[in-house]
Amino acid sequence: MPHRNTRAVGGDHYDFLDFGSGRLRLALADISGKGMSAALLMANLQANLRGQYALALEDVARLLQSVNLLFYRNTETNHYATMFFAIYDDGTRRLRYVNCGHNPPILVRANGPVERLAATATVLGLFEKWECTVAECELAPGDVLVIYSDGISEAGPNEEEEFGEERLIMTIRRRQRQSAGEILDNILSDVQQVSGGRQADDMTLIVASCG
Repeated sequence: MPHRNTRAVGGDHYDFLDFGSGRLRLALADISGKGMSAALLMANLQANLRGQYALALEDVARLLQSVNLLFYRNTETNHYATMFFAIYDDGTRRLRYVNCGHNPPILVRANGPVERLAATATVLGLFEKWECTVAECELAPGDVLVIYSDGISEAGPNEEEEFGEERLIMTIRRRQRQSAGEILDNILSDVQQVSGGRQADDMTLIVASCG
């Protein structure tokens, strides 16, 4: 999936890991701050996630508690990360997820309703003691799931004219019958129109169109 940064290095990160048997792990995270320090912190977070990938299938909560503790111990007190972490099982069409203070991903159902996958935990790295709830939803044919960083929703010439969540939902609805790649391209095109081609923050976007 496309990942667009405003600089050569940045604090946004996305990752996919195929567990086989139709199971996929995905994560989208955003580190506080910008530049080289944010990129190094993100590399540290990615290494922690990858280094303990076996735990993801066994105990998602324990995996993220361990990642939070390592992040907490290895970063300054004012640094933290938001993250959406999920495991999708194609056999059951179930998405199990933990939203660590990240922008709620938008799930536009084929039959019309819009769901927001709200936070189930606080951000990573600020607190030594950290707990989370693993939530779950079922994806149906025709559903579209969009996971994004705040560089998408906050794009615009100023705070009063940001792209915003409602405009994002409208774009998804208009393009819902298209492929995931086409939906993604149209979202980025609409964002560029609103922002006038200017980026104040990293923009990261994952689109899943359910067949």
